[in-house]
Parts: sequence; structure tokens; C-alpha cells
Amino acid sequence: MNYHNVIPAIFKERKNRFVATVLIDGHEEAVHVKNTGRLKELLLPGASILLQCCSNPERKTKYDLIGVYKESLLHNPGYQTMADCLINIDSQAPNQVVREWLPTHFPHITFLKPEYTYGQSRLDFYWEQETEGQTGKKCLMEVKGVTLEREGTGYFPDAPTLRGVKHIRELTAAVSKGYECYIAFVIQLKGVDRVLPNDSTHEEFGEALREAQKAGVHILCLGCEVTPSELKINRCLEL
Repeated sequence: MNYHNVIPAIFKERKNRFVATVLIDGHEEAVHVKNTGRLKELLLPGASILLQCCSNPERKTKYDLIGVYKESLLHNPGYQTMADCLINIDSQAPNQVVREWLPTHFPHITFLKPEYTYGQSRLDFYWEQETEGQTGKKCLMEVKGVTLEREGTGYFPDAPTLRGVKHIRELTAAVSKGYECYIAFVIQLKGVDRVLPNDSTHEEFGEALREAQKAGVHILCLGCEVTPSELKINRCLEL
């Protein structure tokens, strides 16, 4: 997926889950934060950030906060410049890039529906595909964006998510009914290929994820190319 009208800014403070104050060429501006996670290790006063200018004149805020440079990543091997340290924090982006990626990884999809209601949950994707000797194979996927990194490993979630636990358990139950199920972690930064459950933040999520994997749910870690104007999946690792 691509971004247009992206400009640099400096982060000042987060007013609430949805609004932050930033400096654009020294001018203070309120912007929309496109991520309701805590992001405490990223949204620090003085951090270099990226904003996308929105064209909707009815909006209260003119800009969306879509990226932040995590300067401490320069201490990690493989990070040479600040450009390498960009983390996409747009929580809508993971679903968009997965939708673009699915046909390349599963080339025999015959039907695809985002936002699919299954059981008591609305899951991110449902699709049907043809495989050798099998027509109409049914698949379900839940997508999670990963922005939290520690020592080269990604972690999810960065805040408790009861909704996430519910979705994982829905997928676990679906496996026993013949569905092929996936949890896809979209890693929104460079240099991270593995994602682990953040048990210290939400132990129940970690327990649900491990139970799902034992039941046969596929856990995918999707690495991305991250630039100011683009987020694109370029690698896939199954845990």
C-alpha cells in the first residue's frame, strides 16, 4: 500500500488514544493517531514522526500520524541510518497489505471476503481456495499489526486485548470444524522476523495463542518493507 502527501514532524504529546499534539515547522498542530495501542516506547517527546495530510475538509484534524522513527534501533545490528528505524503505526495498514499479499501467497483463491462474521466474531478474512484434489477449501484469518520490538524480536500485544483473545479462540474452535485457520502478525518495521506473545502485558492472549497453535492454527510472521510512502509484505515465516 502507498501513502501520499506525507510530511515530517516532531512529536510533542499524546492527548488521548486518538489525538496527539505535534510540531510542524515549529507550529503546534493537533493530529489523529491511527493506532489506539499504548505505543509508549515510540511516541516520546521529541521523536521524529511522519504525518499524512488528509483531503477530507469535514475532519477536525488535518493530519494522520502514520509513522515514527525509533532512534534506539540504531544500536541493533543492521540498522545503519534513521531511515532504517521507521516504524509504521497505521493500524489500518496491516489488513490492507495482507489483502494485497494474499493472492500472491495463496494463488488458488476463488472467493475472498474481508470482515467476515464467524460465530460471535468478525474476523479479518475468509476465503475459499482450490488445492490438489480439493475444491472449496475454507480458510479464516485474523491479522495483527506489530509495532513493539525488543532486542530484535517483535511482541504482541502492547496493551491487553480481550477482543484479540476472543478471535483466537474462535479460530481454535473453527479448526475442529474443518477450517484452515491463520493468525498473521504484520511486522511494521525493518529487521524483525519473529513475533512472540507479550505475556507480561496480557498473559491470557499468550495462553490463547499457544493453545491455538497446538490445535493447528497457523501462526504467520509477515515481514515488511517500510518507507515513508509504502508498506509492503516481502517475507513470510510460519512459527
